[in-house]
Amino acid sequence: MVEPVALGALGLDAALGWPARVHARIGHPVGGFARIIAFCERRWNSRHCSNYVRRAGGIATVLLLLAAAAGCGYAAEKLIRWSLGQWAWAGMAFAAWPALAQRSLYQHVLAVARELDAGRLSKARRAVGWIVGRDTASLDEAGVARAAVESLAESFCDGVTAPLFWLLLGGLPGIWAYKAVNTADSLIGHREEPYGPFGWAAARLDDVMNLVPARLAALLICLAGQGGWRVMWRDHGRHASPNAGWPEAAMAGALDVRLGGPLRYDGVLNDKPWIGEGGRHIRAVDVRRAMRIFLRACALLWVLAALWELSL
Repeated sequence: MVEPVALGALGLDAALGWPARVHARIGHPVGGFARIIAFCERRWNSRHCSNYVRRAGGIATVLLLLAAAAGCGYAAEKLIRWSLGQWAWAGMAFAAWPALAQRSLYQHVLAVARELDAGRLSKARRAVGWIVGRDTASLDEAGVARAAVESLAESFCDGVTAPLFWLLLGGLPGIWAYKAVNTADSLIGHREEPYGPFGWAAARLDDVMNLVPARLAALLICLAGQGGWRVMWRDHGRHASPNAGWPEAAMAGALDVRLGGPLRYDGVLNDKPWIGEGGRHIRAVDVRRAMRIFLRACALLWVLAALWELSL
């Protein structure tokens, strides 16, 4: 019997996202990971400790997260199969659903696009501030559009392609182990203090787990955008991340715009290289174009998931 676990999870996420009422009542599962990380950081990331001790604490934190996430996923999968029998796929799809972010990502970028379309730059800055870590208060229209498109491209990997990849490979333990590592990378996987050595393990493991999904996401963006191959191959290495550069360069090529470039974090200017052709800066209309590419790339991902599940 075909078990459309991935398709079921994708369908639930596309139809419902993570409803605001549910979030208000019980939060989101990644909130549990965040609490574990915060607990470990308070105990194992003291600046009074040596870098060796801090790195060891970071490794222990990641191992604890993996044990909790994969262990709960394994127990949930066993319980679902025992209790639901031939309908276990539906229960597993339900349990995997919160780990995907197609709808929420699209809605966040849509909010930015609407404010840009209406010429409300200050509101567009606030909207894009929900999905990026850079300073947004002084961004012009091009800066807001660039931030939204970069987040859309990178999050297509982190929020959709990679979780689905690990669901197909490892079931519930796989998808929730990935979400735990990705959450740790987002919170502590930074070279700057106060993390540094403590976040090393989270950042490196996230790089490994995104190695294949990032390149798959870039491939799907190029297919969905009917172009971008040359820029993807040429510019993916211009990003600080070994993985995020792939989908961002693919999106820049598909849209024929420039992404990346100088930006500010906490008031400090980072002179990052440009990604994409040098002829044209991004405009507000390109955000809508990127959203259409995102939807087509998600559709292609659905097809791949269906083919994978049919082959099992």
